[in-house]
Order: sequence, then C-alpha cells, then structure tokens
Amino acid sequence: MNPKKFPMPTGMLLKTDDEEKFLPFQNPTTYKDITVELKPNGEALRIYVTADTTPVQRVTLYFADPLPEKAQVLGGVWERGYGDYEWRGYVPHRVMPWYFFLQSDNKTEAFGVHTQPAAMCWWTAESTGYSVYLDVRCGGLGVRLNGRTLCAAELCRAEYEDADGFTAMGEFFSVLSPNPILPKSPVYGANNWYHAYGHATEDDVLREAKALAELTEGLANRPWFIIDDCWQIDRADNYNGGPWRAGNKGFPDMPGLAKKLRESGIQPGIWVRLLWDHSESIPASWRSKRDPEYLDPSVPEVLDHIAEDIRTVSSWGYKLIKHDFTSYDVLGRWGFEMGDELTDSGWRFADETRTTAEILIELYKRILAAAGDAMVMGCNCFGHLGAGLMHLNRTGDDVSGKLWARTRRMGMNTLAFTAPMHDRFFAIDADCVPLTDAIDETLGMRWLELVAKSGTPTLLSVPASYLNGERKAIIRDAFRRASQPQPTARPLDWHETTCPAVWKLGEETKHFDWTEPCGILTGSV
Repeated sequence: MNPKKFPMPTGMLLKTDDEEKFLPFQNPTTYKDITVELKPNGEALRIYVTADTTPVQRVTLYFADPLPEKAQVLGGVWERGYGDYEWRGYVPHRVMPWYFFLQSDNKTEAFGVHTQPAAMCWWTAESTGYSVYLDVRCGGLGVRLNGRTLCAAELCRAEYEDADGFTAMGEFFSVLSPNPILPKSPVYGANNWYHAYGHATEDDVLREAKALAELTEGLANRPWFIIDDCWQIDRADNYNGGPWRAGNKGFPDMPGLAKKLRESGIQPGIWVRLLWDHSESIPASWRSKRDPEYLDPSVPEVLDHIAEDIRTVSSWGYKLIKHDFTSYDVLGRWGFEMGDELTDSGWRFADETRTTAEILIELYKRILAAAGDAMVMGCNCFGHLGAGLMHLNRTGDDVSGKLWARTRRMGMNTLAFTAPMHDRFFAIDADCVPLTDAIDETLGMRWLELVAKSGTPTLLSVPASYLNGERKAIIRDAFRRASQPQPTARPLDWHETTCPAVWKLGEETKHFDWTEPCGILTGSV
C-alpha cells in the first residue's frame, strides 16, 4: 500500500436551509457564521465544520486532481447492495457512498472516509477530478450546531499495485475500519424467513431445529437458529413491529424455547425491528416527526426503551440478535432510492443539534451495549456507520425462497462485491440460502456450495419437509465446511459481470452456472 495525501480542494459548495453558495476554497473558509477547516491527520484529511445559528445541510469539496482518463470505477452503496455493485467507466453523476476504487494500468486507487463519520458521505468522480459530499443534515433539514465544531469525516486515499482490485479493497477497508468486532467462530445454521415468511410457531422452530441438530451432529462449533419475523406478540400480515417483550400465541414461552434450543445443541438467535413499535405505553413525543409510525432515535427515552428490548431478548437466552430496518424506519427510503437525497426534506429529529449520522451511530452503540454477551447482527443498516458496532451485517437486499431470479440478482452480486469487506468491517452476510420446492434444486444447491465454501456466514432457510436422504447429505457436508474457518471467496470475473460465475475458493477455482433452464428472467424481482 502506498498512502497518498489529498491536495487542497479548489472549491466548496456550501448548502444551508436558505441558500447554496459556491466559494473558492481557502483553508479555513468562512461564510457568514460557518467555517470549514481541513486538518491533516497523518496521510488522512479531517474535515471540520463549525456554525453558530445557521442550519447547515451539506458541504461539498471539489478536488481538481486529475484521474486516469481510462479507468474502471467501483463505488459503495448506502446501506446494502440491491444487485447494483459493478465496475464501470466514469459516470460523473454516479453517487458513490462512503468510498470508491479506480483501476488503470494494473493499479488500484482507493478513496474513502473512515467508518463512523459524523456525516453521510458520498463521492463523484471523472477524469478531471472528484468531489466528496458531506451531508450533515439532521433528518431533512440543516443541523443546528449552536457553536459546536463537528469533525464531519476523515478522508483517506491510497494506491496499490493490484490489477484485480480485490486485495487492495480488503487492505483499504482495514484502513477505514481499524477496530471491527467479529464472531469468535464462523456463523452458520438456519433462519426461517425464506420458507415461513412470518407464518411459523414454536413447534415449527423445534422441528427445524431438530433437523439442524441432526445435520450438524459431531461438529464442535454448534449452529445457530435465528427465529426471524414471526414470533412477536403483535405480528400480523400488515404489521411486523413491536412490542418485543413477549411472544404471540404461537410462541407462548420465549425463554423456554431458547432453553429447548440450547438443550438440543442449537444456539438461539432472534430478529427484531426496534423502531416500529405500537406499544400503548409509548408517548407521542417519542415518535418521528417524519412519520409517527416510527420511533425517533434521537430521543433519550427511546434509546432507553430500545436498550431494554435488547436486554430482554438477550436475557431470554438469544445470543445472536438481528436488528432490522433502522435505515428505512429512520429515513423512509430504501438505499436504492436515496441517491443524493437520503430522505424527504422539511423535517428534523427531536434533537436538532446532532446530524443523522451521529444519531444513528449512537443508536448502534446503545444496541451493542445492551446486548451484553450476545452478538449483534445488522440488517437494512448503514454498515459504514455500524462497523465496529456489529459483529455481522447483511450487505445485500433479500434473496428469495419463491423466485430464483431474485437470489441470482442479489446473492452473487452481494457476496462478490462485499467479500473484501468480510472480517474488516464485520462478518458479511450475503443473505440466506433458500431451499424450497419453489426453487430449482440444482441452482439452490449451487448457491449453497458457494456460500458454504466462501468463508462467510452460511444460513439456510429450509423447511424440515424438504429434507430427504440425498439432500441431507449435501447439506451436512456444506455445514461441515461452513463450521470451520476458510479463506474468503474471491470472484474472478467481477470486472465482466455483475453476477460472477468464476470463483477462487481456497485452492479451488470453480465455475458456476446460475442460469435457469428457461434462461434469464426479468421483471419485478
């Protein structure tokens, strides 16, 4: 690695609630009561924003720093991939959240911001230069700093002798995220979402757990069973929120169920959606100004309430806690809808003095602290804000137990393009392997083989009724592999396709055919 310093920006675009102003950049640059100052930290560059009464929305810095004329570029995504990771040429308007990589002449250049920044950050780039955007809004309006100096982000840049980019990405992610927290052992087992889809009972869980125990008999590293959305007291087809302190009639004894799972040799895990909660005791002042359906994580009492939810499920014995939807429930948009406007304008959190990024980081910190000895898994979370605060994170959108085309679009793309992040930010979860009667068995088993040999978490979603002798043998072998540490899978054709088919799996190179007998399906997946 060759760390590189940033030049000084040539221009700055400052956006407040009332105006947008371009300013030639001098360090520091002051406009009215707002000051932006850059300070080196070794090779990195810290960006500080100070303001008195003016609400600040965004600081954009432009670097007239030429890049190679012909290059392939890969950018990040906001909260998870939607089958949209790809290497491509320059697209000047392309929003690249958190980081981007550039390849030319057998070299890889890397640009990014350290994890847990105080701003929502993204980049744009072309051969004549690049810009970094720091969204310091509080919700959809400017943050009120009231004289505070905000360290909005720390920029990093490096160059690598790496024509493929995979190794460079891994090394650079370690620079951006120096203090990850990771599972002590490989995580594998089952999650019941992609065959139950919210319709399950304790008896179903115990039946599937019994099969899981048989399939992993003799393995020292015991599997996990994550009870997904289905167990909570108010679960209904049109509502999958809380309260989170009791099960429904199909799950009458949640501590007792955790005990039964442990006694059968299974480690219990559980799913929660903490910011959607219809508990009657919740006052209106806890609810979001954007949409009162959801809780406002800037309210201290909301964080106390969520911490108690987490302590409750952990005390029941569920030691892998998957928290979901903090991105959508806070900002009201999926990652692919965010672009350069992460949320609707015109609203703020209750605490108007902190940025969206600061509020989300504090939420993730409280969840981790309340979890105690349980592992934390994020889903639909901002991974760049949660690195160091989550042991595992879902890095792609949902696969499917109903439609193979969706698994093909999301799964392979997620695994390929976030594999360099694995064990640098957290253990990356490219999502489950659904094995159901609706999925072509040959294709489902191929996806299982890839994930089980990838070195990343391997979670099956398979009903007990699906299992027969031949299928059991394949799954048993996959679990054996997944239970042990392995090299991280490496896509070899990721420059040519968004759905890599050629993979380096340890010492083995394997080609997978992902195409259904009917060919490539399009439409809503």
